[in-house]
Amino acid sequence: ERTYMPYVNIRVAGTLTREQKKQIAAELTDTLERVAKKPKSYTYISFDEIPDENWAIGGKLLGSED
Repeated sequence: ERTYMPYVNIRVAGTLTREQKKQIAAELTDTLERVAKKPKSYTYISFDEIPDENWAIGGKLLGSED
């Protein structure tokens, strides 16, 4: 049986600390191993930290008053 590599991309408005990224990566990797039977060494995770002004919700940019 062939094992395929999981790739997870996380996008967040603003930034995360290194410790937050470590914890998120560890928990997602554990979940993929437990639920999908994917070896931890096969799991790739990337984080995209996007400035608030590049996110809009309900027609309004995050962090803006207008």
